[in-house]
Amino acid sequence: MANDELATAPLETFGGPAFEVLRAAPAGAPPPTALVFASPHSGAVYPEDMIAAARLPVETLRASEDAFVDRIIGGAPVLGAAVIRARFARAYIDLNREAWELDPSMFEDELPDYAQGRTARVAAGLGAIPRLAGEGRPIYARKLTFDEARRRVDLAHGPYHAALDRQLAAARAAHGAAILIDWHSMPAAAASGQRARGGGPCDIVLGDRFGAACSPKLTGLVERELEAMGYRVARNAPYAGGYTTEHYGRPAKRTHALQIEINRALYMDETTREPTEGLARLSRDAEILTRALASLDLAELR
Repeated sequence: MANDELATAPLETFGGPAFEVLRAAPAGAPPPTALVFASPHSGAVYPEDMIAAARLPVETLRASEDAFVDRIIGGAPVLGAAVIRARFARAYIDLNREAWELDPSMFEDELPDYAQGRTARVAAGLGAIPRLAGEGRPIYARKLTFDEARRRVDLAHGPYHAALDRQLAAARAAHGAAILIDWHSMPAAAASGQRARGGGPCDIVLGDRFGAACSPKLTGLVERELEAMGYRVARNAPYAGGYTTEHYGRPAKRTHALQIEINRALYMDETTREPTEGLARLSRDAEILTRALASLDLAELR
């Protein structure tokens, strides 16, 4: 398995690369399938500059991680899917947001005109640099500077999305289309409030921006495969897809994007944040789904 790209940074300062791209094919070779998998929230590295500015301990901040999602899709590269996975924590820089989606109240200086400070995600305290952690607690003990935000964007957000865009472009060039699956996890409390199509609380939510981000045949295929495995599936509520799904999902331009949210109770103890036996089952089922997606006739998505 080739590790094609690493976002570089001084190891002693940032704890290593911001993200990794994993592929079965060697660097420069065309991708064997049209599949690109992303895990933007499974990172668990908290750089020292954030820890120094935060009022909350890392153990509290870790509740926002999509823990183990990168392990769930760990078998995808050998099945032909390119995988891009974050290493920096979501609380440091949220890669599933627009880069300049920033809350003005968090900063001591005035933000530039291109900053987007009035979005619903910013209002909820969940911009590209989140203001709040679980249960609405402020993350920082002081106001940040815009230079700090810009460094995080330059270090991680920009390079991550440039790498993701390259993988999608390679898939389109080799196969005529690209399929992006953006993998996430959700708290059990969020899942329990949403009914699945067949009744009962949902295990998995598929977000396709209400049909705008991908062909309905892609959403239908994933839904059928998951339900055949015994999962209870819902669509677009409470998660319809974030920035990644919205930004890259352009079916008319041969890129289909679908977000998958997995109930954390299926594979981990949310209190101890330790994996359970369900992690192995989900990993196996993710491989079954990957094979089904890899064998999809892309002409059916047109």
